[in-house]
Amino acid sequence: MKQKFYDTAVKQEKAVLVGVITPNETDEIEKEHLEELEFLASTAGALTVTHFTQKLQRPDRATFVGSGKLEDIKAYVKEEEIDIVIFDDGLSPSQLRNIENELQVKILDRNNLILDIFASRAQTAQAKTQVELAQLQYLLPRLTRLWTHLERQKGGIGMRGPGESQIETDRRLILNKISLLKDKLKQIDKQNETQRKNRHQLVRTALVGYTNVGKSTIMNMIAKSEVFAENKLFATLDTTVRKVVIENLPFLMSDTVGFIRKLPHHLVECFKSTLDETREADILIHVVDISHPNFEDQIRTVNETLKDIGAIDKRIITVFNKIDAFKPEDHQVSQEEPLTLEDFRQSWMAKNNAPAIFISATKKENVEEFRALLYKEVKAIHTERYPYDALLY
Repeated sequence: MKQKFYDTAVKQEKAVLVGVITPNETDEIEKEHLEELEFLASTAGALTVTHFTQKLQRPDRATFVGSGKLEDIKAYVKEEEIDIVIFDDGLSPSQLRNIENELQVKILDRNNLILDIFASRAQTAQAKTQVELAQLQYLLPRLTRLWTHLERQKGGIGMRGPGESQIETDRRLILNKISLLKDKLKQIDKQNETQRKNRHQLVRTALVGYTNVGKSTIMNMIAKSEVFAENKLFATLDTTVRKVVIENLPFLMSDTVGFIRKLPHHLVECFKSTLDETREADILIHVVDISHPNFEDQIRTVNETLKDIGAIDKRIITVFNKIDAFKPEDHQVSQEEPLTLEDFRQSWMAKNNAPAIFISATKKENVEEFRALLYKEVKAIHTERYPYDALLY
């Protein structure tokens, strides 16, 4: 008998990305935004085939892009057998419905894509609860879209209004579920608060920064731990806390979820309990990927998020990571030779973000200077808090 073989591999979905260039944005900025969206799509498991952009005063109220551009996208989707179209902004329920009706493929906006990645990354009960809450809050105003199949049913006796009644039923179920999840998070928060109180005697530091800048790699290097690190967005979703000792001085270091531009507001709200480690830290270690062409925009995004969660007034050490990958031509720096550590120390980057340190976590470059700076900052707070211990360190 001939043996049969079946291909069980999941087919990679082909994606098209869509963005709108408004008057306050340049082509270069939109290009960088779509590259980030492509990285998000790749992290979620999709293969990006092409990008579509359109210059508009503001996104179209009905279909996000103009009718002509939507026709172009529709033709391309049909010809290339595209599985999914991803928009680089949040779509309203009506936009989502109109675009889906026109293109007849799966439509995602930036918020939904990020939620999907978060759902795949969540490991602990807290993270899973936070993600589920955010997903339900995103879904609630979009329930009508899920019931478009009822429009294809014939009318007549017994067929009046089933969609509307089902939507109301689902809305009540979702609202009840949201209430239960919020109560569950409050309980988890109480447990976490108790754990934090037990650790309160030690100085606490927290790694913060844009997603994929190397926070977990630095955590592994300094704390000699094994936090999952990967060249993908949101590799770390659950907060990890480790005890670190430098020259007999113990302190705590936490690795937190990375920030990103246009992070959905309800996602920030749901993850505020996770971000408590950031809010309650004594020192924030702001990690920056200096090799990224737009690292200044990333710094601004992180500072805005820290302001939103009430943590911008903390003592901040800026760690410029990935100096081994820095290319002067990507940053309009007129220098033929690679920059030395001394060049970085004398740069505007160091002066505008003091205290600052320049390292390569993967190459272990300038790590000892970083450890010395960290020791100095932690010791200053420890000495202030416990003056009688000053002679020990």
